[in-house]
Amino acid sequence: MSHLIAPSMLSADFGHLQSDIEMINNSQADWFHLDIMDGNFVPNLSIGFPVLKVIAKYATKPLDIHLMINNPDLYIERFCVEAKASWLTVHYEACTHLHRTLQSIKKMNVKTGVSLNPHTPVEVLEDILCETDLVLLMSVNPGFGGQKFIERTYPKIEKLKKMIAKQQLNTLIEVDGGVDLMNYKQLLNAGADVLVCGNAVFASDCPADTIAQLKKI
Repeated sequence: MSHLIAPSMLSADFGHLQSDIEMINNSQADWFHLDIMDGNFVPNLSIGFPVLKVIAKYATKPLDIHLMINNPDLYIERFCVEAKASWLTVHYEACTHLHRTLQSIKKMNVKTGVSLNPHTPVEVLEDILCETDLVLLMSVNPGFGGQKFIERTYPKIEKLKKMIAKQQLNTLIEVDGGVDLMNYKQLLNAGADVLVCGNAVFASDCPADTIAQLKKI
């Protein structure tokens, strides 16, 4: 499988949201990546259900929703049904009963994801990996766009790739934070399957061309 590109709408121009949605629809991007922040789990707030519904209405590609919130169980059904998530990712650090949370997502016929903060080792996922369709490794501290990429992400990807292979799983590895044209090939070589790109896409002179470059091997 070729790698996937998921532009992060956190970096989009919300004054021209529909235009940016159409750009992604017409580009070589594979998913829309949507970061949901509660101002509690991370020190920032982002979009809520009204904006999510607008994106879901006009997007023609899968919605990859990343919950950076406490108590995600309270909102799983709304994100799956109202926001029309294709992939729903929760944080390992935010879920006391992670297995139950993932089962709740599965019951909604939505793909499951687990995210790890930069300080969290991949080994914590050994007993839950078989329940995940995707693992999202944060390569910056979650909460804000435009941060510097954390170099320790590469060995984490390699270690996680070996864990997935050992258990003979098809779990995807997604990387979010500081991904750009300078490091994306190294991330793919380490074993990443999905690249979340924010500023690298939306701050470029031609976002669609940047996405096309990020799709090249």
